Amino acid sequence: MRSTKDRIRHTVGFELIGLLIFAPVGSWLFGFALHQMGIIAVVASVIAAGWNYLYNLLFDKAMLRFTGQLRKPVAVRVLHAILFELGLLVVFLPMVSWYLGMSLLDAFIMDIAVAAFYVVYAFIYNWAYDAVFPVGSTAGKHGKPMAESA
Repeated sequence: MRSTKDRIRHTVGFELIGLLIFAPVGSWLFGFALHQMGIIAVVASVIAAGWNYLYNLLFDKAMLRFTGQLRKPVAVRVLHAILFELGLLVVFLPMVSWYLGMSLLDAFIMDIAVAAFYVVYAFIYNWAYDAVFPVGSTAGKHGKPMAESA
């Protein structure tokens, strides 16, 4: 399992890079002011950061329970990203509709586009993160895992 410190690094990196990509691209693509997309992105990022930490912790525990290991083949990575985004969709849809003054249907269409971006982004980010920081890379001497740090 990943340590708390590693999970925090993962989440902060994911959210910061996502913000830097989403706000300007969302502004350009959807025709809203950069500050509007920025506010949506920051609020969404705060909510998503908490969900990211909890979701990945629960997903890893489920992986260990049902498969006995943490290796994620491509199909599991795809499922992982889709389930994560579906959870966020439920929270973000009413918020986006209200803040941008659009119908729930228009907000849903916009959210589907954003979710599609984040599914691809989450897949790439998590794959790259696991390559750069593989599970067990925090092992101490003699290959024994170090105690989880806060």
